[in-house]
Amino acid sequence: MAKENTPPPGQALAEQFAGWASSLDDAALPQDLKDTLTSALIDHAGLAVSARHEEYVRAIVSSWEGEGHCTAFGHARGYDAAGAALINGTASHGEDYDDTFEGTPVHTSAVIVPAVLAACERHGRTGADALRGIAVGAELMCRMAIVAPTAQHRAGFHPTAIIGALGAAAGVSTALRLSPTQFVDALGIAASFASGIIEYLAEGTWTKRIHPGWAAQAGLRAAALGRAGFKGPRTVFEGEHGFFYSFGVPDIAADHSRITIDLGRDWKAARIAFKPYACGTMVQPFIDCAIRLAREGIGAEQIEDVLCRVGEGTVHRLWEPLAEKRRPSTPYSAKFSVPFGVAVGFVDKAAGLGQFSERKISDPDILALARKVRYEIDPDDEYPRNYTGTVIATLRDGSVHSARQPHMRGGAREPLSREEILAKFRANVLFGGWTDAQADALAQWCARLFDAPSLDGIEKFRG
Repeated sequence: MAKENTPPPGQALAEQFAGWASSLDDAALPQDLKDTLTSALIDHAGLAVSARHEEYVRAIVSSWEGEGHCTAFGHARGYDAAGAALINGTASHGEDYDDTFEGTPVHTSAVIVPAVLAACERHGRTGADALRGIAVGAELMCRMAIVAPTAQHRAGFHPTAIIGALGAAAGVSTALRLSPTQFVDALGIAASFASGIIEYLAEGTWTKRIHPGWAAQAGLRAAALGRAGFKGPRTVFEGEHGFFYSFGVPDIAADHSRITIDLGRDWKAARIAFKPYACGTMVQPFIDCAIRLAREGIGAEQIEDVLCRVGEGTVHRLWEPLAEKRRPSTPYSAKFSVPFGVAVGFVDKAAGLGQFSERKISDPDILALARKVRYEIDPDDEYPRNYTGTVIATLRDGSVHSARQPHMRGGAREPLSREEILAKFRANVLFGGWTDAQADALAQWCARLFDAPSLDGIEKFRG
């Protein structure tokens, strides 16, 4: 028997969230949150510059017809807000080196930062407006990610893509000080704009790269429509045909309370994680293990077998099909392969932008070792609550050596320092072809933005 499509009584979750965000005072943002989001802005800008000449970015730039006064980092032309958000979001996520969240991996900054910066630049808002918008948008993404962990992935959707559209709408609505009613409408509209399937995993094609940028521009458009009076469903989260019903699997129950519980007291966004390696989130702990063993003197040529103990929820994305993961067909496919990540960690003792290239995916030493990497499911693995890695290497002499990374380095348990973030930023900007002087200027602008009276000066970073 069909259920009645009757909205629940009382305030909907979107109304509760919008009411909180719309009245949020700048002074209520804790310093640790501001510090984290400053690092996120720096990291985002460096990544956007690093990928400015990549083919997938050039394809978007050449296809976008809209012009305006908004900035895409590293591109001389001015864009409309949607275009700037799309380009910056795609470029910053394109090499999968951007920040993530421990709970269910979503990439907040690649969506929220470009959407909010474009809105603030377009509408002449302050640095404080940008901070408040980024904080709220990132917070909603983190909270939505833990309502039904893994449910979106199992349904075939990319969580960053679909959650990101609502997060961007929330961030822009906050930065522009939309009324609660307009804010709720924007959230409801954004859910109908949300999209992004994970079939890119089959061959490492480009669609995942565009997901954050598309979500950013979708959120911008949803906020503009809500501001203009277009109506969206207020029960977008918990409704009979709401977000978690539409983008999930029925056997994983949704705990909708996580969207609103302890709002303003427990800032999830203060605990976003910064990646030390240029690849998928759950590959990172295994690379740490491989590099640790390599630094202890274990050479790739000594290894007979490598066993990785993994969480069951990671297998379909990072291990299968095993033939593709052991010999990635593209550099992008290599970023979502634990066998390749482990092999490059042993051989190069590094996993930056240079390790995921056409040359590296053809390197005979790396591929020979990747063929020896296998997995077994660890029933006690904490994924998705915690991201761990265990690597057990058996050598030709019969000796066994193991390493374990108990959490994601760069996350809440072992955060990267601002100095490490800046070192990563500088390497990325130089990789994108900019000079040391340009890197210094952009880093200083990012570090000061949230206290600035406007976004003036951002246009200097278009070239």
